[in-house]
Amino acid sequence: MTNPTYEFRRAITRRPAASIVDGLRAEDIGTPDLDKMLAAHTEYVAALKSTGAEVIELPPLEAYPDAVFVEDTALCLPQGAVLMRPGAPSRLGEVAEMAPAIRAVYEDVREIKGPGYIEGGDILVTEREILVGRSARTDAAGVAELAEIAAEWGHKLREVFTPEGVLHFKTDCSLMDGETILATKRLDASGCFEGYRVLHVADGEEAAANAIRFNNLVLMAAGFPRTADMLSREGFEVVEISNTECAKLDGGMSCLSLRF
Repeated sequence: MTNPTYEFRRAITRRPAASIVDGLRAEDIGTPDLDKMLAAHTEYVAALKSTGAEVIELPPLEAYPDAVFVEDTALCLPQGAVLMRPGAPSRLGEVAEMAPAIRAVYEDVREIKGPGYIEGGDILVTEREILVGRSARTDAAGVAELAEIAAEWGHKLREVFTPEGVLHFKTDCSLMDGETILATKRLDASGCFEGYRVLHVADGEEAAANAIRFNNLVLMAAGFPRTADMLSREGFEVVEISNTECAKLDGGMSCLSLRF
């Protein structure tokens, strides 16, 4: 059996739209440059494809500036997919835009109906459980609704808490292999990863924690040399991709694809 938590045959991505300049951001550190973002996105898709995976590339959505961050719209599991309910009102419509692509590849598609909210960026699937971080975008009711669906499919879900001032749980962590998690010290200090092997990103390189293990590769944001070196020493094959423009919108490597 292949390992479902980091071995993937397919991914879904969406090209950034010109409206990306109006994307949500926790603090304004500059307007994203569309050309630079498109170049980095092309590199990202090429890295996914280089592992032999099929990448479904969806067209830009001008009406939804944040739609490039497809991960927040759905959770893809081996048994089926769950359409999310984003906590940012301007992003709710993205789910309906993603639904046809999900239904085309999954027979069993459920949806979070509310009143709660939950976004994919707060969900880390490991071999033993689904970790869901409560955050400004994911509330208790959203977590509870997902827990019911996950239980029907035989998954154990555990609610944890995203640090204050951190947008999504996965802003600060990512799965490296069956038992290893890359995390910031502040998130690990909460005790949420007890029983896992945890690798800490280098001090001052907290943004490197949002990486993805995709088949044989670890895709991480460029510009964090100490963390990249540490991962290479640990035996991971690291591919560094520019994240300067996505970072202006609190986005990272995991946000840019749905993987299944």
